[in-house]
Amino acid sequence: MVDIKELKFDDKGLIPAIVVDSVTKKVLTLAYMNEESLRISMEKGLTCFWSRSRQELWLKGETSGNYQHIVSITADCDKDALVVIVEPDGPACHTGSFSCFENPVWQSEERQEFSYQGLYELLERRKADMPEGSYTTYLFEKGIDKILKKVGEECTEVIIASKDNDIAETKYEIADLAYHVMVMMVEMGITVEDIHKELASRHVIDHKVKQEKMTGDKK
Repeated sequence: MVDIKELKFDDKGLIPAIVVDSVTKKVLTLAYMNEESLRISMEKGLTCFWSRSRQELWLKGETSGNYQHIVSITADCDKDALVVIVEPDGPACHTGSFSCFENPVWQSEERQEFSYQGLYELLERRKADMPEGSYTTYLFEKGIDKILKKVGEECTEVIIASKDNDIAETKYEIADLAYHVMVMMVEMGITVEDIHKELASRHVIDHKVKQEKMTGDKK
């Protein structure tokens, strides 16, 4: 672990902190910390910044309730910038937006950004708008029984492709399965964050079991 004394604060005693959502991996905001606010952040497990405009400490969420629970803090190679991974209680931006970075400047026509959260939000829009001619619309119109049937079919396709050791086909079928599972999640109101939290809880349990096993082996 890097000691706070090793970090390089600027001539005003500040260090930039890039705040990132632990589930979506989206950048939420860019703020600044001084040594005191960083120590408070580490002690409370909540982001605390130095407000350059008000010239005072600022515990994110203290007035709005939109606290940011810290998962980790990592310094860059020069130790003059931080990435803070958080689980937010609400929007990061004072405008009410999830992220402060909501104004596109340029987008490549050849390269498209992808995330499971982005796909989930697209499926939510499909369910709300029900655009004509969309396969996703068709699934939502048919309802949960049809969606579950497709999930079952895609599970079988994954098994067949992997049994044949066809790597390319298996990847293709896994992608189909993932899509249909996410349609099912939207239909049932299960979010990507719900699954993230469930997997994270299992990781903690697995880590504890591993530690207990190692301790037992030493006895």
